[in-house]
Amino acid sequence: MRVIVTRPRAQAGPLVARLEQLGAEVVECPLIEIERTSDEPVDAAGYDWLVVTSPNGADEIASRGRNLPQVAAVGPGTAEALRAHGIEPAFVPVESSQEGLLREFPHPAGRVLFAAAEGARRAAIDALAADFVPLYRTRLLTPVPPAGDVVVLASGSAARAYAAVGGAAPAATIGPETSRVARSVGLTVAGEAASHDLDGLVAAVANLMDSQT
Repeated sequence: MRVIVTRPRAQAGPLVARLEQLGAEVVECPLIEIERTSDEPVDAAGYDWLVVTSPNGADEIASRGRNLPQVAAVGPGTAEALRAHGIEPAFVPVESSQEGLLREFPHPAGRVLFAAAEGARRAAIDALAADFVPLYRTRLLTPVPPAGDVVVLASGSAARAYAAVGGAAPAATIGPETSRVARSVGLTVAGEAASHDLDGLVAAVANLMDSQT
């Protein structure tokens, strides 16, 4: 099976290695680029919770965060990235989405700082009456999409970028929010990670490979 990996090159290595161990032919096609919005410290003094929504956000908080309160990670991948920096999340929702966060978040929430990408969805921010700090922006790239049997999508931004350049391979996605975006832009979702992290993505591709043998 020929698998298209769309993660930024700097982040793709572990996924590429795991897929090649499965016997997949991997072709890299980065579709997004992460740009920092600032080098200024993010001071969370006075907040009860800091919500971090992605591994990229976890990296930024690790380098720029100050006076951190309890930290919530939206998904196991984000939690894993925080732990790699020595930050133990106090809350990780079972469902890795803003909707899951809202359903499961401790109440009363108190004062919340929401740290995410520039232009992040506002549903959870507004529902929690949270303050918002943009940590980075996601720039969509426009490569010619390679041929492949399946494309691995780890974010809604990657799904939008893949559809925008005319990609047509069925997708293996990291979770329900990425699947929702992929379907909304006309892509076919062939598999979805049961756990919304690297292990889940690899298992989703492995299941697709097994179905073709």
